[in-house]
Amino acid sequence: MMMPKLFSLLKNSRQEFSKNRITKDIVSGIIVAVIALPLSIALAIASGVSPEKGLITAIVGGFIISFFGGSRVQIGGPTGAFVIIIYGIIQKYSIEGLAVATVMAGIILIIFGLVKFGSVIKYIPYSITTGFTAGIAIVLFSTQIKDLFGLRMDIVPSEFFEKWGAYFSNINSMQIETVIIGVIALLIIIYMPKINKKIPGALVALVVTTLIVQIFNLPVETIGSRFGEVSSTIPIPNLPNINFKMISDLIQPAITIAILAGIESLLSAVVADGMIGKKHNSNMELVAQGMANIVSALFGGIPATGAIARTAANVKNGGRTPIAGIVHSVFLLLIMMLLMPFAKLIPMTTLAAILVIISYNMSEWREFKDLFKSTKSDISVLLITFTLTVVFDLVIAIEMGMILAMFLFIKKSSEATNIKKVDYMYADSAEEGEDSETGEDIDSIIKENDKIIIYEINGPLFFGAANTFMDLVNEIDIRAEVMIIRMKNVLVFDATALNVLNRIKTQCKKHKIKLIFTGVQEKPMNLMIKSGFVESVGSWCFFNNFEDGINKAKGLIEK
Repeated sequence: MMMPKLFSLLKNSRQEFSKNRITKDIVSGIIVAVIALPLSIALAIASGVSPEKGLITAIVGGFIISFFGGSRVQIGGPTGAFVIIIYGIIQKYSIEGLAVATVMAGIILIIFGLVKFGSVIKYIPYSITTGFTAGIAIVLFSTQIKDLFGLRMDIVPSEFFEKWGAYFSNINSMQIETVIIGVIALLIIIYMPKINKKIPGALVALVVTTLIVQIFNLPVETIGSRFGEVSSTIPIPNLPNINFKMISDLIQPAITIAILAGIESLLSAVVADGMIGKKHNSNMELVAQGMANIVSALFGGIPATGAIARTAANVKNGGRTPIAGIVHSVFLLLIMMLLMPFAKLIPMTTLAAILVIISYNMSEWREFKDLFKSTKSDISVLLITFTLTVVFDLVIAIEMGMILAMFLFIKKSSEATNIKKVDYMYADSAEEGEDSETGEDIDSIIKENDKIIIYEINGPLFFGAANTFMDLVNEIDIRAEVMIIRMKNVLVFDATALNVLNRIKTQCKKHKIKLIFTGVQEKPMNLMIKSGFVESVGSWCFFNNFEDGINKAKGLIEK
């Protein structure tokens, strides 16, 4: 049953919502709101929209994610993973196109949740998520160089290598005052946790560098000098102008937003589960993410999802129920209404410094490095996904990464299947319940009767391995009169494998060789019965016990 976590917890209100618990959640929500303030502004600007849109996303989207979500502690809002996608959509389809794509993504997420895709999304290989996350981090970092160093560039190319080429071409336009403020912001963010872990380094950097720029009247670009006045109110909901052509054009970006939002939110929820020892409802979480994106778009916000860093901060500060996330959104609204006019004084290089740190944390370089100790297939998927994310885009990266991962999985699975011709049987390979004496009797029967050929299959028999079996059987000794196929260790069996068995049946019939099957498991047997294979070869050909199959074969030869 799908029910928002808040609602299910309310059934146990005495246990879950004690006075002490609520107090801790409120305090945690306020702390997370303070952390989210500079991040939301920085992520909005990096995405190509005005600063307040980041806060609107954290307020509106974050509230819905906490209120309707399937996690106790998830904190929602804008995240670094969306920056490149949002920027690309705006450049190609404008702000209205982004709103339409976000609404469509929300609908897709709701459908994902309703059809219970929550558990499926979690099966995306770790090498893929690490690869595209690291790739996004590199791309995000590359977008901040202009503001961090104060480069005088009218247009920054969108392509990765062209962008860096333009940076090096304009390196002489670097502004020393901007660089100094940016370095100060970086040092504060890096070293603040060592001084006081409770006070967010990004917020301290924002306040300190803003004061320095204003007190010394430094020629450093600010939010105000780039965007003018910043709104401190949330606009009235507005439905974007949607038409069929726009839906057709934006379906791919919408799917990208939906998949990324689903992956990131569920990864965040899983991480949070490990921290608090609880379990989230993945399908309800997807529905809430979908609702949050639809409403965020209607209020002029950008795509929202679960934010791993802010969720972890919530847990570390004592948050244990959705109340913390709700308080985080409400407190952000108060900050926006009271302090947003002062946001125009914030230096752009400070926001760039904040995003550089976000990029570093997103890169997960330790996990990236550790994957090089894994298998060659994992390394291949990692590097291809990473490279395609950086050079092309996230959609191509995920598509190619998944295709490669599936092919490699099929290859590994087929290699795990062992199909061999058996010349004699050891006692320990007999079916369960057979003792060593029986095994020796079977040996003598096989040795004395070269008219009996036996094939043993160990592992999944599916399209990746079935043709290997057929290649082996093509070498059938036509002098044989009986073929025994042992399938005790075959648990996976598909239509391709069934087709191969039908071809074997035809070949055996041609050479007048009787077929016998032993140890067929329940699922393969069901498919054989349903397809009519058992009826076509005769139910007498199937034996649960290998010894019975051998005795039947011996009886057929003696006739």
